[in-house]
Amino acid sequence: MSTRKIDLDNRIDYGLILPVFLLLLIGILSLYIAVSIDFPESLVRIVGQQLLWIALGIGLAFLVMFFSNKFLWKMAPLLYMLGLGLMILPLYYFSPELVASTGAKNWVTVSDMTLFQPSEFMKISYIVMSARLIVSFQQRNPVRQLKEDFRLIAFLTLLTLPVLGLLYLQRDLGTSLVFVAIYGGMLLLSGISWKILLPAVLTAVVLVGVFLMIFISPGGRSFLHNLGMDTYQINRILGWLDPFENAQSTTYQQAQSLIAIGSGGLTGIGINKTNLLIPVRESDMIFTVIAEDFGFIGASVVIALYLLLIYRMLKITVESNNRFYTYISTGFIVMLLFHVFENIGAATGILPLTGIPLPFISQGGSSMVSNLIGIGLILSMSYQFTLFDEAQTRQASSYKKITIKRVERREK
Repeated sequence: MSTRKIDLDNRIDYGLILPVFLLLLIGILSLYIAVSIDFPESLVRIVGQQLLWIALGIGLAFLVMFFSNKFLWKMAPLLYMLGLGLMILPLYYFSPELVASTGAKNWVTVSDMTLFQPSEFMKISYIVMSARLIVSFQQRNPVRQLKEDFRLIAFLTLLTLPVLGLLYLQRDLGTSLVFVAIYGGMLLLSGISWKILLPAVLTAVVLVGVFLMIFISPGGRSFLHNLGMDTYQINRILGWLDPFENAQSTTYQQAQSLIAIGSGGLTGIGINKTNLLIPVRESDMIFTVIAEDFGFIGASVVIALYLLLIYRMLKITVESNNRFYTYISTGFIVMLLFHVFENIGAATGILPLTGIPLPFISQGGSSMVSNLIGIGLILSMSYQFTLFDEAQTRQASSYKKITIKRVERREK
């Protein structure tokens, strides 16, 4: 029994678990501070729910750690189809009050009980399926030219369009951007020619520039609204361009966020202290709690933990030396980086608000469980690599014993 425990311990990458554990602790503390100030009557319920989600996520991550790459390869299409099926549910089972407040129909709600956000779990399914698609294509086309690159783009686009279509129906722009980022990151790693990438990047830059020119021009916002752009999306971009223009109304959240972060200074104003009211600071704006209470030093520690986590994931990916695992890891790393950059960027005024949570810290069960499942996938890479290394060592040891016996027999 003790040997099995030692073997299991040796196969778990605690260097990856450590930053995740610290981020979870910071998240629980930050959530406690935010809720104790804004919703003290619901403190036990909200923090208790978060702890339950974390426990569930850790359990699932531990289970996923034992999945082999062959099992993931076989399950990828099923996970993708299951994810699409779940994403249809919010279109029929939703809360009108929640839709009115967020502008998106992305949560499954039954009998006034909000259950989960399917798009969060779809991120993991999409990453695994995209990794399988790219590896399969590369195996069939070892020699690549522009024609093959365009074919790969077409295949991955066809895989992505159903997801983006459902997110469009849900009016969830923020999550759509996450999938676009994953799509771009995995295509970039796949070795797409710069002759395709450069025009695509330039086109994207031009389109963003044209959009902003239309947005700030007289009558531009009315034009975009008539084209189908939602009012809340227009208000978020307005808040990004000038958060203090309508600080008492449409840009209140952005303005309060900047003031709170600025008031934290170098070391913060102290634990469980605040002078400002910031809407949904327990979830999308959780970074303001960290920056206000713990200051620049606390915020820097959080960013450093994310960088350490990314470094550990990259190290495990390189050691695994498995193409399928490499693409899974790339997709998950891009997803985490985009979440962190967008959430902190929105809180600090660098980027518009999109409602994207801060991984392992923001309140939210779906995001928490999904991210921990992703960590389980990375742990499975380390676990499987260690198993392979142990098998190679045993084989070498066995071969060495056989050779020694043969030499001994010859000497006799």
